[in-house]
Amino acid sequence: MLRDMRTRFGGSYWGYVLVVLWPVAHIFFMVAIMVFRGMPSPMGNNPILFVATGAVPALVFQYTSREAMKAIVVNRPLMYYPQVKSFDIMISRFIVETIKGFQGLLIIIGIMAILEVDLIPSEPALAISGYCMALLLGIGMGAVNIGVMSFFPGWLWGYIVITILIYITSGVFFLPHLLPTELYDIMKWNPMVQIIEWVRLAYNPQIGVTVDYYYVIGWCFGTICLGLLMERTVVRRFL
Repeated sequence: MLRDMRTRFGGSYWGYVLVVLWPVAHIFFMVAIMVFRGMPSPMGNNPILFVATGAVPALVFQYTSREAMKAIVVNRPLMYYPQVKSFDIMISRFIVETIKGFQGLLIIIGIMAILEVDLIPSEPALAISGYCMALLLGIGMGAVNIGVMSFFPGWLWGYIVITILIYITSGVFFLPHLLPTELYDIMKWNPMVQIIEWVRLAYNPQIGVTVDYYYVIGWCFGTICLGLLMERTVVRRFL
């Protein structure tokens, strides 16, 4: 974990702070655009809260899955030590990404509190569990991506494009359930759509959406199990 943090963040505390603040800056840049254009919140609440409830889980998934997939590539020199296994590198990266994600969330909460935005959801447990599902899905997809990258390194760039498409179509800037039913039914196959609705439902129970919790949980733990299975079969074979 220490080597991973030092190599990624330039060996300084400022490098680590910069990486933690990057998704935070991303969110507030989008909020600034929305406020500047005078766009109201489709949920009827503060526009900052609307963007944050969509962007926070989406970015947690995006950054976690994307950075986790680089674990073996970045730390490959450690594999020369017989005591270090690919599983150790994966777990250390997952822990670092989890800590970084929660630190970013705390910073966002602090900034929004300073701006006097009402952060208290109607159902706090539902909001926390939705955020955790975004983190678990990011870890699971990162684990799967590690397996894919072990035999196809070019997948890194392909997955970046995929995450951008997921981000745009997951409902960060709009409410998917207001779209035509046929289109909305297709979009709900994307677990991130339901995770964002999960978080927003905690803030506005009258929003009018239904989340398939078992489907989301199945995606989260299914990808984690698949990623760990690929670590034992695919990753060790190609390293």
